[in-house]
Amino acid sequence: MEIYYSNKNFKITFNLVGELDEFCAEEVKNALDKIITDNKPQEIVFDLQRLTFTDSTGVGVLIGRYKTAKKTGCKVFITNVSRAVDKIFSMAGLYTIMPKIS
Repeated sequence: MEIYYSNKNFKITFNLVGELDEFCAEEVKNALDKIITDNKPQEIVFDLQRLTFTDSTGVGVLIGRYKTAKKTGCKVFITNVSRAVDKIFSMAGLYTIMPKIS
């Protein structure tokens, strides 16, 4: 799993590349938390165009980051989701808390 991000005008866009599963979840969680804490964004967008797989652990990582962000009033969105990942997110109800944007 690779994480790239940009920070412009208090908006962080995270690009997650690879597989987000139980094997990398802790490392990804820690990396995202550090970036969020250091930058204090008002908006976060998870661009998942290159996320090839996730499981329930990966969904948990994103929900945890959402909870962290919400404490400071930060809005969180998801974009560019593959069909396979979209199906998992839809079943998990993730879009009810983190809307999908285009």
